[in-house]
Amino acid sequence: MSMFCFQCQETVRNIACTVRGVCGKTEDVSNLQDLLIFVSKGVSYFAHIAHQQNISCDFADTFVFEALFMTITNANFNDSKIIEKIKEGQEIREQVKNILETHAINIPENLPKEATLTSTSDEQIIANSLLASILNEQDEDVRSLKSLILFGVKGMAAYVEHAHNLGKRKKSSFAFMHKALSETTRTDITVDELIALTHECGLYGVEVMELLDNANTSAYGNPISTKVNIGVKNNPAILISGHDLKDMEELLIQTEGTGVDVYTHSEMLPAHYYPAFKKYSHFVGNYGNAWWKQKEEFETFNGPILFTTNCIVPPNETYKNRVYTTGASGFKGCVHIPDRVEGKAKDFSQIIAHAKTLPAPTEIESGEIIGGYAHNQVIQLADPIVDAVKSGAIRKFVVMAGCDGRMKSREYYTEFAKKLPQDVVILTAGCAKYRYNKLELGSINGIPRILDAGQCNDSYSLVVIALKLKEIFNLHDINELPIVYNIAWYEQKAVIVFLALLSLGIKNIHIGPTLPAFLSPNIRKIFVENFGIASIDTVDEDMKTLIEN
Repeated sequence: MSMFCFQCQETVRNIACTVRGVCGKTEDVSNLQDLLIFVSKGVSYFAHIAHQQNISCDFADTFVFEALFMTITNANFNDSKIIEKIKEGQEIREQVKNILETHAINIPENLPKEATLTSTSDEQIIANSLLASILNEQDEDVRSLKSLILFGVKGMAAYVEHAHNLGKRKKSSFAFMHKALSETTRTDITVDELIALTHECGLYGVEVMELLDNANTSAYGNPISTKVNIGVKNNPAILISGHDLKDMEELLIQTEGTGVDVYTHSEMLPAHYYPAFKKYSHFVGNYGNAWWKQKEEFETFNGPILFTTNCIVPPNETYKNRVYTTGASGFKGCVHIPDRVEGKAKDFSQIIAHAKTLPAPTEIESGEIIGGYAHNQVIQLADPIVDAVKSGAIRKFVVMAGCDGRMKSREYYTEFAKKLPQDVVILTAGCAKYRYNKLELGSINGIPRILDAGQCNDSYSLVVIALKLKEIFNLHDINELPIVYNIAWYEQKAVIVFLALLSLGIKNIHIGPTLPAFLSPNIRKIFVENFGIASIDTVDEDMKTLIEN
């Protein structure tokens, strides 16, 4: 076994990737990512103490969410960049420790190994990477819960970074992230303590999603119902993927008037829903589908592709020279656009110049798709929705949020959407929607049967909508609403969304295509018995369970 990774849904045999990641990462990258997490826990061990003493350590906060985000599935495959981050983490850990000593703060004598490991050379770092495997935790249930918490915090880190890029920070979110990572270094922590920490992780998940929602809407306005073009024009173009709207804004500003169009791909589709971006005439539409189809779609796009966050599939050599990365994303051999300096915008001049030398995209489809149904837009439709529910025109809502993936088993979600009765409305967010957002499902009393709230973080909107309906119908329990949950998951942002839903008391969530490999049998049993969590069955059986009952 040269590596061990079970953080995504596609992990081999739903156990773990042990030779090479299904995502494409090598054993060296996987083990270095483990060591980066290990070092981050050491930083958080001291930063947690600093937060408890109300001592500022903003640089440690920033390091931890950047480091965590780099290790999310399909984000960064560049081993040299990860080594650089590990070295930075060791320096920051010592800086925080020195600050505590300067303030005469008592530091426990028996430090966890995460708080003491030092590697001075690349060779030492590579050698030490094997020391950081989660398998070093012998107790299966403790390992399971520590992994669940870690993956939830990774998901939080992604949302925290996007909010941070828009100038929104919340001290309590950073404090919890440090606490969670620090607690996972304990060798004496109990299953009960970890279950409590898991619940707390979900509550802070809601907090960071609310923070990001506020950051996005403050900067770009509330999303509105929008028809998005899926055809192409005849100009050279840049395809932008990922989740970071600040990068989206700066790219649009810098391409304006250059003759270069901009298209979104996968999770960047919801950028079209924000009013602030509608003024750009060269913001043409969305090209393609979910992230896993990029190998074929990037070939036909012809122009350069910009990854702002995760969702990279190792590129073919035929278009690798057209792939650019920025932020937490990275791939060896691809141009990386540096972070902002002193409040200035990122410099996208290189990718723009490259685009001008390449042909326009090849059209692969035509027409429009509709979205923009985040909480503000849906609440504006509250009266007709309530009337439709009361009259029986809408029988149920089914939340089909989450992630898409490449496995054939995910065809389930397309078939499930097709078989839904005409009086059922889909609430969605995240790239899972690409399994059904181009189906002609019609509308109910003018209300589209697919209400797309946006990116995976916009699952927060689905929570706000549910809470608003609970208030309107004067219900005591959110589970009394005519809303059921059939959620697809893939990576760690889906984990924090899942924990957030549980923290709000939502039960009977169906998860697919499989339950997470990192949940041990005992921990899985706890979630099944206490929250009614279930894996998907056949489409027909789940239709009976979720819709007909």
